[in-house]
Amino acid sequence: MRMRGHRSRAVVAVTAAAVLGAAGCDAFGGGGSEPSASKARQAKPSPSPTPVWDGSPASIAAVGDSITRGFDACTVLSDCPEVSWATGGSAEVNSLAVRLLGVSKAATHSWNYAVTGARMADLPAQMARAAARKPDLVTVMAGANDACRASTVEMTSVADFRAGFEEAMRTLRRAAPRTQVYVASVPNLKRLWSQGRTSELGKQVWKLGICPSMLGDADVLDSAANLRRDTVQQRVEDYNTVLEEVCAKDARCRFDGGAVYAYRFGTEQLSRWDWFHPSKDGQARLAEIAYRRITARSS
Repeated sequence: MRMRGHRSRAVVAVTAAAVLGAAGCDAFGGGGSEPSASKARQAKPSPSPTPVWDGSPASIAAVGDSITRGFDACTVLSDCPEVSWATGGSAEVNSLAVRLLGVSKAATHSWNYAVTGARMADLPAQMARAAARKPDLVTVMAGANDACRASTVEMTSVADFRAGFEEAMRTLRRAAPRTQVYVASVPNLKRLWSQGRTSELGKQVWKLGICPSMLGDADVLDSAANLRRDTVQQRVEDYNTVLEEVCAKDARCRFDGGAVYAYRFGTEQLSRWDWFHPSKDGQARLAEIAYRRITARSS
């Protein structure tokens, strides 16, 4: 009986030692012993990961449509890239490039590949030209012309719009995988109609073919005209959803969160030539929106 008791105590002791040993492995990473204080003091902290987004790009390329070309901001029915919100050098606008790079560097390190009348299907080719520059940042503002067609039936489908933007992003990534992208939302075309229709001159210019799906028969307010405008507006909102969703899949892309769409453009921000495209003041507002979004600490 006594021998049996000694054997039981021995088993308990061995078991306890095994448990403590196992606990020691868990506590010290499986090494079985605690590192010395001197080694702990010598251990260097892991370096912080490099942020994916850099709010201070050293070069900028712009792609898009007439808005980025400064269309009708200086003279009637003409481009005026000098006042472009993205890359212009005008002191009146204080473009994104000037704000980020400074006046002298903006003149040599920013490029405008936007084309008046361009639609999303044209963006991949523009993006290829921009990517060849290996810019730190590419700005994108496109989609208004996809909605501004002769009729609502001719508007770019949401599926085709998505395919075009995805192809543009793939084109950029193949050539410039580290380039950052700022994506502006499509403006609220219905608001531009409601503001611009206060000008008789503007309405005469609209008859030349500026955004007929929204601006045609500007003073007609019957159910058919209202339905037409609402259809265009819904398509714009669908385009903005696409821009946001596609951009969200890329770690180096920032959507403006709908800021351009939400901006309440007034008559001071509209071209005095066509009362639809941004004036110099409107271009300045677009530059300010972009600058705030790009330099924000978090997405």
